[in-house]
Amino acid sequence: MNENLFASFIAPTILGLPAAVLIILFPPLLIPTSKYLINNRLITTQQWLIKLTSKQMMTMHNAKGRTWSLMLVSLIIFIATTNLLGLLPHSFTPTTQLSMNLAMAIPLWAGAVIMGFRSKIKNALAHFLPQGTPTPLIPMLVIIETISLLIQPMALAVRLTANITAGHLLMHLIGSATLAMSTINLPSTLIIFTILILLTILEIAVALIQAYVFTLLVSLYLHDNT
Repeated sequence: MNENLFASFIAPTILGLPAAVLIILFPPLLIPTSKYLINNRLITTQQWLIKLTSKQMMTMHNAKGRTWSLMLVSLIIFIATTNLLGLLPHSFTPTTQLSMNLAMAIPLWAGAVIMGFRSKIKNALAHFLPQGTPTPLIPMLVIIETISLLIQPMALAVRLTANITAGHLLMHLIGSATLAMSTINLPSTLIIFTILILLTILEIAVALIQAYVFTLLVSLYLHDNT
């Protein structure tokens, strides 16, 4: 295994050209589509999961908020497939890059906030000053609420980056320990290898959960502004 822990997080290149764009465009090609009237089991299961996820996220939204349903479903599918592909050996996970996660979080957050200021400006401004606030605390609370609003996209991006990066680093360390112990102590190697398998299963769950959490938080920001 590579001795450099962070080598897997370096954006790959092909003939000196960045390959990150091609990697980002690859996951949508794996989503199966059907041209037939009757779908097979895979397509049926996929459509059922999409409807279930969409229904769960869109239940709390009004008609204006539900116009974002296609974007949110596309977002959760993209993040989930990208995270899962990153678990394959010798692969690259774009969601470990803070710049990419910010590029997803900032436009979505900004769109939701702008929509709130355009459609419900009084309610949007009311979030900056809770009802019943003592007069001396008004300037401080306005500053705090403004900072908390502006930090939302950063929190979204950092949460996704930290969780995916931490899992990859832990798998790298345990994998290196398994390889090192294989020539020293076989029983210990089997124990560590079992831990590595369990961690891999956990990382698959984390990859799906983080995609859901990211999309759900965007949906909540949208709900607060529609």
